[in-house]
Amino acid sequence: MGFWKKNKLPAWLGGAFLGILFLVIGILQGQFAIIWKKAVMICMECIGIG
Repeated sequence: MGFWKKNKLPAWLGGAFLGILFLVIGILQGQFAIIWKKAVMICMECIGIG
């Protein structure tokens, strides 16, 4: 347990960094456009426009 006391950075900072890193990797692979398209289609169906 000494690691947590010696570490000066908050524990959540590492998780936030990893989350942002994975988001950037997904955007660079083109996954953002696919997810955005699916989200728009779901909204259009729920509202009844499409």
